[in-house]
Amino acid sequence: MIGCVWLLIAQPVIRAQHTSSEPDGVASLKKLDLAHLMDLEVTSVSRRPEKLSDTASAIQVITGEDIRRSGARDLPEALRLADNLDVAQQNSHDWNISARGFNTDLANKLLVLMDGRTVYSPLFSGVFWDQQDYLLEDIDRIEVISGPGGALWGANAVNGVINIISKRASETQGAFIEAGGGTELKDFTGVRYGGTLAPGVYFRVYGKYFEWDDGVVANGSSVSNAWRMGRGGFRIDAEGKAQTTLTLQGDYYQGSENLATGGTSKVDGNNILGRWTQVVSEDSEMSLQLYYDRTHLSLPKAGTAFLPAGTFKDDLDTYDLDFQQHFSPNPHHQDVWGLGYRFTRDVVGNAPVLEFRPAHLEQNLFSGFVQDEMKLAEKFSLTLGSKLEHNDYTGIEIEPSARGQWNFRSDEMIWAAVSRAVRTPSRIDRDLFQPTGLPAPFPASILNGGPDFESETVIAYEVGYRAQIDARVAGSVSAFYNDYDNVRSTTPAAAGFPSFGFPLVFHNNLEGESYGVEVSAEYHVLDWWRLHGGYTFLKTHLRVKAGQVDFSNAHNETADPQQQFSVRSSMDLGGSVEFDAGLRWVDRLQINDGPTVGTVPSYFELDIRVGWHPTKDLEFSIVGQNLLHDRHPEYGFPTATREEVERSVHGKLTWRY
Repeated sequence: MIGCVWLLIAQPVIRAQHTSSEPDGVASLKKLDLAHLMDLEVTSVSRRPEKLSDTASAIQVITGEDIRRSGARDLPEALRLADNLDVAQQNSHDWNISARGFNTDLANKLLVLMDGRTVYSPLFSGVFWDQQDYLLEDIDRIEVISGPGGALWGANAVNGVINIISKRASETQGAFIEAGGGTELKDFTGVRYGGTLAPGVYFRVYGKYFEWDDGVVANGSSVSNAWRMGRGGFRIDAEGKAQTTLTLQGDYYQGSENLATGGTSKVDGNNILGRWTQVVSEDSEMSLQLYYDRTHLSLPKAGTAFLPAGTFKDDLDTYDLDFQQHFSPNPHHQDVWGLGYRFTRDVVGNAPVLEFRPAHLEQNLFSGFVQDEMKLAEKFSLTLGSKLEHNDYTGIEIEPSARGQWNFRSDEMIWAAVSRAVRTPSRIDRDLFQPTGLPAPFPASILNGGPDFESETVIAYEVGYRAQIDARVAGSVSAFYNDYDNVRSTTPAAAGFPSFGFPLVFHNNLEGESYGVEVSAEYHVLDWWRLHGGYTFLKTHLRVKAGQVDFSNAHNETADPQQQFSVRSSMDLGGSVEFDAGLRWVDRLQINDGPTVGTVPSYFELDIRVGWHPTKDLEFSIVGQNLLHDRHPEYGFPTATREEVERSVHGKLTWRY
């Protein structure tokens, strides 16, 4: 079945000519044909610019134009456009996002960067997706790699890397205003203004706000989980004549989320990043980056029969310094190397039912990497590299990679890779303590971190093919086999009265493998019509190591559909009208509740967007999402309280000047 799958993908249609009714920010991309799109430069695979068509990796690129044409209102919705990701929405403000499996509540094997700033949380090595956002209009592209990226990006880039890259300030000059609202996304607004501070020095400032309505459960009853978030920020780029670029950017956000369990969660944070880039020659460039990131979480936790309710708080400060250089010592080598240091300070305010011990933890991370791309023949190259890191939990970690590519034709390539990556311990793995409130001799806790918890590891084998078949058709296919070891388990304490197996303790008692195929293709049917499609197949086998025990019988770390399929169509119709439609199918997935396994059923869904440009500066659009059902679940154990995703419609007005 897999061998016959070759799907046609949909991305925004690109006209050969620009008319007066097209928005200025879109015109340049819409003039590109398929060949130019395949030549888009990406940086996430080798940490230096290279053409998408020459990239020896399972990478997909979501452009800013793709996001605009999709009608997405936040980053998780935009990431649905990547065929190699699994995006599951839990409720109005929570998502699970992963590549190649392990997409649970504590998904922790995907590294996410926003303009070079790592956004995963040391609490669980995952991402709080409700806290990550940009004004989507300012995103240049999102590069999505499925497969290990540890050799360049380090720990937690186990199954993939998402790199979100915003536009330079010089590309966002003038005014931009958007506003709208609808059934579930009740109201939203965004503003941005860009200008010039001095010759070659550009800036932009932005702000945005939105409010999502309450959700529902299966019987249609409302759930109190409305979501409100405000955000603002700036970016300054100084583009010097001596091929020197200085960037300074920062963001601030604040929001609140009603919880179905009662109370309101509050989040806020800010960050500031500076980057210096010097182009030494056509084949050499160096950069130095420094950022500070602060996040705050206040999360009400319900009480139990033995413990009162309370509020869990977490304050995280991150300081990160990164230097890298890429150069070509001769025509047969492309080299890149770098050094990094990160300091984190995590201060937890424990709740009666949830604690981290110690409550205050400071950690240091030292790293260095090197990679050499060697051209061994006219059409064949071999890339060898590794990252070396030292963390305070497990000491030194080594993540090597070897990657070969054969460009047997100018528009066709075969590549293969073998890599090692690690997922280092998080605070949950080592420091978690969930009290019972019971007196002795009963157990004092339900679940504890393991003081000897080690890094999870994967050895990944990949092979892929990418081609531009003709002027209108391009596609790629990749296959992988991953061998996992030391995967997280929950091991019961000694059985019998009065412990009854508690507390459960995190250990590394699981091992296993996964394998699968990812297919995507793109077809420019006509100059005004483009199709885009993708298919993924994933099979995961986790098991308890011989002689070991796991309370969940190896079900706790995975909750993934075996197959996914999507087709998107984008048309530029007459009268300056755009019509976009996206159909997706997600296979059923199994999810556990302790040793019990439940099911989230498979589903089809359809999104539609209609846009109209009465002038080149003005755009009206209406977006319908999840149109095939009143509501459907995408994640969660099947209980009466499992929340579902509703059909929604919203309208938007956009003005550029």
